[in-house]
Amino acid sequence: MPSWRTTLTRAGITGPGLRDDYTRAARTVLRRDPARFVTLRLLAAPPLVPRLAAGLAFMNLVDDVAETGTPRQRSAGLAELTARTTRALETADSPDPLLRAYAHAVRSSGLPAHWITRFLDGAATAEAAFDGFGTEEDFQAYLDAYAWPGVLVFTGLQYPGGPDAAQAAGWRTFVDAAQRVDFLADLAGDLAEGRLCLPRARLAEHSVTRADLEGARDTPAVRALLAAECRLARTALTAADDGILDLTAPGLRPVVAAMTELMGHQLAAVERAGTGVLRKDVGYGLAAPAGTLLRALRRRRAS
Repeated sequence: MPSWRTTLTRAGITGPGLRDDYTRAARTVLRRDPARFVTLRLLAAPPLVPRLAAGLAFMNLVDDVAETGTPRQRSAGLAELTARTTRALETADSPDPLLRAYAHAVRSSGLPAHWITRFLDGAATAEAAFDGFGTEEDFQAYLDAYAWPGVLVFTGLQYPGGPDAAQAAGWRTFVDAAQRVDFLADLAGDLAEGRLCLPRARLAEHSVTRADLEGARDTPAVRALLAAECRLARTALTAADDGILDLTAPGLRPVVAAMTELMGHQLAAVERAGTGVLRKDVGYGLAAPAGTLLRALRRRRAS
């Protein structure tokens, strides 16, 4: 793995100020999301790493603002962040080094601004005002408004000029799977915070109440509901795994393969936990990520 300085140089980022901006953006990712940053750093082609790190930093920033504070605070914070982001994209300058780095990444890759606008709009509506899903259609609307543009403000930077229709559609399929796995793995923590991320209509289909889930009741109906949700997630993950690498830039394929493999490990852990997911969130553990990274590194060296 080349040094960070060499990585910046290989990415064509040579100005001292800009190199510092990218370094600061990368550090925010390392602090908040170390596993994802290490995976990106170890497996992605060096010319892609700084811009994708800046994209991930921006995605995390929007997520944090959309999920912090009262509804009024979230709304005000997102309005202020949207204004700062718009200025940074229009002028290529900002008092915030993270936004300077991200604006440079967007300009140099040619990512269309509508993905960023769509993500910020979705953060202010679908995420900041989130009150659960009534139906599967509500879940799909959430993906379209927030989760899908959210992943493309990051992964879209791999494509010169931004993703084409097929590439964007591939990431839509990917985020459908990722969100289903996340909601199942984080079910206990979300419920503790007052968030129910399974569609209420599907609870009703199984005669399960929200109180059943909040009380971590191990009943046949609850087990049937969770098993059905796992099957939906498994189907979505299979669809995401079918062709996403062909739609990914060669230098990012090892990262995406590792991400998909880890989602599979996490979903398998959810399936094994059963109603235990109502008592404790399901993480990756240590063995699965380590094994995934080692296998990915071996494949990269072999190729």
